[in-house]
Amino acid sequence: MDNDRPISELFALNRPLRSLEFFPPKDDTGMQALRDTATALKKLSPDFVSVTYGAGGSTRERTTQISTMLRGEFGLTVMPHLTCVGHSRAELNDIADRHHTAGIRNIMTLRGDPPKGVAEFKPAPDGLSYANELVSLLKARHSDFCLGVAGYPEMHPQASSFEADLENLKRKVDTGADFITTQLFFDNAVFHRFVDRCRKIGITVPIVPGIMPPLSLNQVKRMTQLSGSTVPEKLTRRLEAAGENADTLEFVGIDWALGQIRDLLANGAPGYHLYILNRAKAALALAAGLAA
Repeated sequence: MDNDRPISELFALNRPLRSLEFFPPKDDTGMQALRDTATALKKLSPDFVSVTYGAGGSTRERTTQISTMLRGEFGLTVMPHLTCVGHSRAELNDIADRHHTAGIRNIMTLRGDPPKGVAEFKPAPDGLSYANELVSLLKARHSDFCLGVAGYPEMHPQASSFEADLENLKRKVDTGADFITTQLFFDNAVFHRFVDRCRKIGITVPIVPGIMPPLSLNQVKRMTQLSGSTVPEKLTRRLEAAGENADTLEFVGIDWALGQIRDLLANGAPGYHLYILNRAKAALALAAGLAA
């Protein structure tokens, strides 16, 4: 199979890119469900898909398995996540080599969260402490890797200040990151302010907004607790009014995400990245709405 095209080349086409995120399931039943989702979503012709790594690197083998499956069976350009958690420099170089040999040319480069039950991140023996160090290691190992990094429109939950968080982001870009994908957000004004602040400190790479359709109030509350993002009062009222009616909740969530994406593209966003939680239905509905 040919090598994947670097995502940086796709941005150079000057058209909005569309990407999706998958996460590795825990068992074979989940793997079949993911394959069914990938079959349904292939018709959207996403520019690329990402595959998460799991908290504490807990799904590292399945990440590789799924990345291989999505490339081989579905012909998708794949961007596996890679984190610093639990890896020595030698292990990270080995993973990089395996990805490169397999034809993968795009990696989402992250520090990663500590394993479940561990409050504070600690590097592995002879490991790395920050995402910018991983960016540097990967670029030194294979200069043709295209590397994405994460951005937090409402600040990383562990950052000491917004300014410090932006400086950390700039450090990742200055060491070789090719683009930024943001954590989810529900208020586009937050994203626009974030982009403005990035540009003012010299961050010039594409900044891709990360969007998740808000399909229930409980889901939104759970995700915002993890990410630190805020929920607009209007969205809260709409989800509360929908109650427990699944069809109404789905309508509200997709309508909200459609509004976000239309506004983002109208205001120059280089594309959008969908956090779909391995569900095809919402992504297909969004694509249909955007095509209307």
